[in-house]
Amino acid sequence: MSNSDIVNANDSNFGYQVLAYSQKKPVVVDFWASWSAPCKALTPFLEQLASEKQGAFRLAKVDVEKNPQLTQRYNIYNLPSVKAFQNGQVMNEFNGIKSDYQIREFIHEVASGSASLLLEKAQSLFKKEKWEEAEDTSREVLNKRPAQPKARLILAKSLLCQNQSPEALRLLENFPPSPEYRDAEKLRPLALALANFEAANISQNTKVDAIYLRAFKLIKMGNIPAALDGLLDVLRIDKHYRDGEAHQVILGLFELLDHSHPIIREYRSELANILF
Repeated sequence: MSNSDIVNANDSNFGYQVLAYSQKKPVVVDFWASWSAPCKALTPFLEQLASEKQGAFRLAKVDVEKNPQLTQRYNIYNLPSVKAFQNGQVMNEFNGIKSDYQIREFIHEVASGSASLLLEKAQSLFKKEKWEEAEDTSREVLNKRPAQPKARLILAKSLLCQNQSPEALRLLENFPPSPEYRDAEKLRPLALALANFEAANISQNTKVDAIYLRAFKLIKMGNIPAALDGLLDVLRIDKHYRDGEAHQVILGLFELLDHSHPIIREYRSELANILF
Protein backbone atom coordinates (compact mmCIF):
# COMPACT_ATOMS: atom_id res chain seq x y z
CA MET A 1 0.00 0.00 0.00
CA SER A 2 1.28 3.48 -0.89
CA ASN A 3 0.65 6.75 0.93
CA SER A 4 -1.77 7.73 -1.83
CA ASP A 5 -4.17 4.96 -0.74
CA ILE A 6 -5.26 6.92 2.36
CA VAL A 7 -6.01 10.61 1.77
CA ASN A 8 -7.98 13.51 3.19
CA ALA A 9 -10.62 14.84 0.81
CA ASN A 10 -12.47 18.15 0.98
CA ASP A 11 -14.87 20.38 -0.94
CA SER A 12 -12.14 21.62 -3.27
CA ASN A 13 -10.25 18.42 -4.12
CA PHE A 14 -13.04 15.81 -3.97
CA GLY A 15 -13.41 15.80 -7.75
CA TYR A 16 -9.79 14.74 -8.20
CA GLN A 17 -9.09 12.71 -5.05
CA VAL A 18 -12.33 10.69 -5.25
CA LEU A 19 -14.35 11.00 -8.46
CA ALA A 20 -11.47 11.04 -10.94
CA TYR A 21 -9.39 8.56 -8.95
CA SER A 22 -12.29 6.11 -8.83
CA GLN A 23 -11.81 5.59 -12.56
CA LYS A 24 -8.62 3.70 -11.61
CA LYS A 25 -9.72 1.82 -8.50
CA PRO A 26 -12.60 1.93 -5.97
CA VAL A 27 -12.54 4.80 -3.48
CA VAL A 28 -14.17 4.36 -0.07
CA VAL A 29 -15.17 7.71 1.46
CA ASP A 30 -15.40 7.92 5.24
CA PHE A 31 -17.58 10.89 6.24
CA TRP A 32 -16.68 11.60 9.87
CA ALA A 33 -16.83 14.16 12.66
CA SER A 34 -14.53 14.67 15.62
CA TRP A 35 -17.43 14.67 18.09
CA SER A 36 -18.75 11.25 16.92
CA ALA A 37 -17.52 8.35 19.06
CA PRO A 38 -18.53 5.71 16.44
CA CYS A 39 -16.51 7.63 13.84
CA LYS A 40 -13.46 7.60 16.10
CA ALA A 41 -13.72 3.81 16.25
CA LEU A 42 -14.52 3.29 12.57
CA THR A 43 -11.84 5.41 10.92
CA PRO A 44 -8.81 3.50 12.33
CA PHE A 45 -10.49 0.23 11.37
CA LEU A 46 -10.99 1.41 7.79
CA GLU A 47 -7.33 2.47 7.69
CA GLN A 48 -6.37 -1.02 8.91
CA LEU A 49 -8.46 -2.62 6.15
CA ALA A 50 -6.91 -0.34 3.53
CA SER A 51 -3.50 -1.53 4.66
CA GLU A 52 -4.57 -5.19 4.62
CA LYS A 53 -5.98 -4.92 1.09
CA GLN A 54 -2.61 -3.63 -0.18
CA GLY A 55 -3.90 -0.94 -2.51
CA ALA A 56 -7.05 -2.68 -3.74
CA PHE A 57 -8.98 0.50 -2.89
CA ARG A 58 -8.33 4.08 -1.78
CA LEU A 59 -9.64 5.41 1.52
CA ALA A 60 -10.64 9.08 1.46
CA LYS A 61 -11.62 10.79 4.74
CA VAL A 62 -13.99 13.76 4.78
CA ASP A 63 -14.54 15.91 7.88
CA VAL A 64 -18.24 16.80 7.57
CA GLU A 65 -17.94 19.91 9.76
CA LYS A 66 -15.28 21.46 7.51
CA ASN A 67 -16.87 20.44 4.20
CA PRO A 68 -20.53 21.50 4.13
CA GLN A 69 -20.84 21.29 0.34
CA LEU A 70 -20.01 17.59 0.27
CA THR A 71 -22.14 16.95 3.34
CA GLN A 72 -25.13 18.49 1.60
CA ARG A 73 -24.38 17.01 -1.83
CA TYR A 74 -24.29 13.44 -0.52
CA ASN A 75 -27.06 13.85 2.06
CA ILE A 76 -24.94 13.07 5.10
CA TYR A 77 -27.43 13.13 7.97
CA ASN A 78 -26.26 10.20 10.08
CA LEU A 79 -22.76 9.25 11.18
CA PRO A 80 -20.79 7.20 10.52
CA SER A 81 -21.50 7.36 6.80
CA VAL A 82 -19.40 5.44 4.29
CA LYS A 83 -19.78 5.52 0.50
CA ALA A 84 -17.82 3.54 -2.09
CA PHE A 85 -17.22 5.16 -5.48
CA GLN A 86 -16.40 3.45 -8.78
CA ASN A 87 -16.15 5.30 -12.11
CA GLY A 88 -17.29 8.52 -10.47
CA GLN A 89 -20.50 7.04 -9.06
CA VAL A 90 -21.60 5.68 -5.68
CA MET A 91 -21.49 1.89 -6.03
CA ASN A 92 -22.26 0.92 -2.42
CA GLU A 93 -22.71 2.53 1.00
CA PHE A 94 -23.65 2.06 4.62
CA ASN A 95 -24.71 4.33 7.49
CA GLY A 96 -24.61 3.96 11.23
CA ILE A 97 -22.82 1.46 13.44
CA LYS A 98 -21.88 -1.89 11.88
CA SER A 99 -20.05 -4.92 13.23
CA ASP A 100 -16.43 -5.54 12.24
CA TYR A 101 -17.62 -8.52 10.20
CA GLN A 102 -20.15 -6.40 8.28
CA ILE A 103 -17.54 -3.74 7.57
CA ARG A 104 -15.03 -6.34 6.37
CA GLU A 105 -17.65 -7.83 4.04
CA PHE A 106 -18.46 -4.37 2.68
CA ILE A 107 -14.78 -3.65 1.97
CA HIS A 108 -14.26 -7.12 0.49
CA GLU A 109 -17.10 -6.57 -1.99
CA VAL A 110 -15.78 -3.15 -2.92
CA ALA A 111 -12.17 -4.28 -3.35
CA SER A 112 -13.08 -7.49 -5.18
CA GLY A 113 -15.42 -5.77 -7.60
CA SER A 114 -12.64 -3.97 -9.45
CA ALA A 115 -10.34 -6.98 -9.47
CA SER A 116 -13.13 -9.27 -10.67
CA LEU A 117 -13.85 -7.06 -13.66
CA LEU A 118 -10.17 -6.94 -14.55
CA LEU A 119 -9.91 -10.73 -14.21
CA GLU A 120 -12.83 -11.20 -16.59
CA LYS A 121 -11.15 -8.81 -19.02
CA ALA A 122 -7.81 -10.64 -18.77
CA GLN A 123 -9.49 -14.01 -19.34
CA SER A 124 -11.38 -12.67 -22.35
CA LEU A 125 -8.21 -11.20 -23.85
CA PHE A 126 -6.39 -14.49 -23.39
CA LYS A 127 -9.15 -16.42 -25.15
CA LYS A 128 -8.91 -13.95 -28.03
CA GLU A 129 -5.15 -14.68 -28.17
CA LYS A 130 -4.29 -11.08 -27.30
CA TRP A 131 -1.36 -12.21 -25.18
CA GLU A 132 0.25 -8.83 -24.46
CA GLU A 133 -3.01 -7.21 -23.42
CA ALA A 134 -3.89 -10.22 -21.25
CA GLU A 135 -0.47 -9.92 -19.65
CA ASP A 136 -0.90 -6.20 -18.93
CA THR A 137 -4.38 -6.68 -17.46
CA SER A 138 -3.38 -9.60 -15.24
CA ARG A 139 -0.38 -7.60 -13.99
CA GLU A 140 -2.79 -4.77 -13.14
CA VAL A 141 -4.76 -7.18 -10.96
CA LEU A 142 -1.59 -8.47 -9.29
CA ASN A 143 -0.46 -4.92 -8.55
CA LYS A 144 -3.61 -4.58 -6.44
CA ARG A 145 -3.75 -8.14 -5.12
CA PRO A 146 -0.29 -9.73 -5.39
CA ALA A 147 -1.39 -13.23 -4.40
CA GLN A 148 -4.47 -13.43 -6.66
CA PRO A 149 -4.13 -16.99 -8.09
CA LYS A 150 -6.34 -16.63 -11.16
CA ALA A 151 -4.46 -13.51 -12.29
CA ARG A 152 -1.18 -15.28 -11.61
CA LEU A 153 -2.27 -18.21 -13.79
CA ILE A 154 -3.45 -15.99 -16.67
CA LEU A 155 -0.18 -14.07 -16.53
CA ALA A 156 1.87 -17.28 -16.63
CA LYS A 157 -0.12 -18.57 -19.61
CA SER A 158 0.19 -15.24 -21.42
CA LEU A 159 3.95 -15.24 -20.88
CA LEU A 160 4.26 -18.81 -22.17
CA CYS A 161 2.41 -17.81 -25.31
CA GLN A 162 4.94 -15.00 -25.77
CA ASN A 163 7.97 -17.30 -25.30
CA GLN A 164 8.79 -15.87 -21.88
CA SER A 165 9.07 -19.21 -20.11
CA PRO A 166 11.59 -18.27 -17.35
CA GLU A 167 9.25 -15.69 -15.80
CA ALA A 168 6.26 -17.98 -16.33
CA LEU A 169 8.12 -20.74 -14.49
CA ARG A 170 8.82 -18.43 -11.54
CA LEU A 171 5.11 -17.63 -11.30
CA LEU A 172 4.13 -21.30 -11.41
CA GLU A 173 6.63 -22.40 -8.78
CA ASN A 174 5.39 -22.02 -5.19
CA PHE A 175 1.90 -21.33 -6.53
CA PRO A 176 -0.55 -20.34 -3.75
CA PRO A 177 -3.08 -22.96 -2.58
CA SER A 178 -6.25 -22.31 -4.57
CA PRO A 179 -8.63 -23.91 -7.10
CA GLU A 180 -6.11 -22.88 -9.78
CA TYR A 181 -3.27 -24.83 -8.17
CA ARG A 182 -3.87 -28.02 -10.18
CA ASP A 183 -3.90 -26.07 -13.45
CA ALA A 184 -0.62 -24.42 -12.48
CA GLU A 185 0.91 -27.82 -11.72
CA LYS A 186 -0.03 -29.03 -15.22
CA LEU A 187 1.65 -26.00 -16.77
CA ARG A 188 4.84 -26.18 -14.74
CA PRO A 189 6.49 -29.09 -16.65
CA LEU A 190 5.80 -27.25 -19.92
CA ALA A 191 7.34 -24.04 -18.60
CA LEU A 192 10.37 -25.92 -17.25
CA ALA A 193 10.92 -27.81 -20.51
CA LEU A 194 10.61 -24.61 -22.55
CA ALA A 195 13.09 -22.86 -20.26
CA ASN A 196 15.52 -25.76 -20.69
CA PHE A 197 15.05 -25.63 -24.45
CA GLU A 198 15.79 -21.91 -24.52
CA ALA A 199 18.88 -22.52 -22.41
CA ALA A 200 19.96 -25.32 -24.78
CA ASN A 201 19.74 -27.87 -21.97
CA ILE A 202 18.02 -30.55 -24.07
CA SER A 203 20.36 -33.01 -25.76
CA GLN A 204 20.02 -34.15 -29.37
CA ASN A 205 21.67 -37.57 -29.60
CA THR A 206 18.97 -39.69 -31.22
CA LYS A 207 16.21 -39.48 -33.81
CA VAL A 208 13.57 -39.13 -31.09
CA ASP A 209 15.58 -36.26 -29.53
CA ALA A 210 15.47 -34.48 -32.88
CA ILE A 211 11.68 -34.91 -33.12
CA TYR A 212 11.31 -33.63 -29.56
CA LEU A 213 13.43 -30.54 -30.21
CA ARG A 214 11.52 -29.85 -33.41
CA ALA A 215 8.29 -29.87 -31.38
CA PHE A 216 9.67 -27.15 -29.10
CA LYS A 217 10.63 -25.02 -32.09
CA LEU A 218 7.05 -25.34 -33.30
CA ILE A 219 5.71 -24.34 -29.88
CA LYS A 220 7.84 -21.19 -29.95
CA MET A 221 6.50 -20.45 -33.45
CA GLY A 222 2.96 -20.74 -32.08
CA ASN A 223 2.12 -23.82 -34.16
CA ILE A 224 0.63 -25.88 -31.33
CA PRO A 225 -1.15 -28.52 -33.48
CA ALA A 226 2.08 -29.36 -35.34
CA ALA A 227 3.97 -29.43 -32.04
CA LEU A 228 1.43 -31.85 -30.59
CA ASP A 229 1.79 -34.07 -33.65
CA GLY A 230 5.53 -34.19 -33.05
CA LEU A 231 5.17 -34.90 -29.34
CA LEU A 232 2.74 -37.72 -30.06
CA ASP A 233 5.28 -39.17 -32.49
CA VAL A 234 7.81 -39.11 -29.64
CA LEU A 235 5.42 -41.12 -27.45
CA ARG A 236 4.77 -43.59 -30.25
CA ILE A 237 8.50 -44.32 -30.19
CA ASP A 238 8.95 -44.17 -26.42
CA LYS A 239 5.95 -43.79 -24.07
CA HIS A 240 8.27 -42.92 -21.18
CA TYR A 241 10.59 -40.56 -23.05
CA ARG A 242 12.71 -38.49 -20.65
CA ASP A 243 10.94 -40.08 -17.64
CA GLY A 244 7.52 -39.01 -18.88
CA GLU A 245 8.47 -35.43 -19.72
CA ALA A 246 7.00 -35.55 -23.24
CA HIS A 247 3.68 -36.74 -21.80
CA GLN A 248 3.71 -33.94 -19.21
CA VAL A 249 4.51 -31.34 -21.88
CA ILE A 250 1.49 -32.47 -23.90
CA LEU A 251 -0.76 -32.13 -20.83
CA GLY A 252 0.73 -28.67 -20.29
CA LEU A 253 -0.16 -27.67 -23.85
CA PHE A 254 -3.71 -28.91 -23.29
CA GLU A 255 -3.87 -26.65 -20.22
CA LEU A 256 -2.39 -23.72 -22.14
CA LEU A 257 -5.15 -23.94 -24.73
CA ASP A 258 -8.68 -22.97 -23.81
CA HIS A 259 -10.54 -26.04 -22.53
CA SER A 260 -13.16 -25.58 -25.23
CA HIS A 261 -10.55 -25.39 -28.01
CA PRO A 262 -11.71 -27.65 -30.88
CA ILE A 263 -8.42 -29.57 -31.19
CA ILE A 264 -8.26 -30.68 -27.56
CA ARG A 265 -10.75 -33.56 -27.82
CA GLU A 266 -9.02 -34.92 -30.93
CA TYR A 267 -5.55 -34.85 -29.37
CA ARG A 268 -6.72 -36.20 -26.01
CA SER A 269 -8.22 -39.17 -27.81
CA GLU A 270 -5.01 -39.72 -29.78
CA LEU A 271 -2.92 -39.50 -26.61
CA ALA A 272 -5.12 -42.08 -24.89
CA ASN A 273 -4.80 -44.45 -27.86
CA ILE A 274 -1.00 -44.23 -27.69
CA LEU A 275 -0.68 -44.65 -23.94
CA PHE A 276 -3.33 -47.28 -23.38
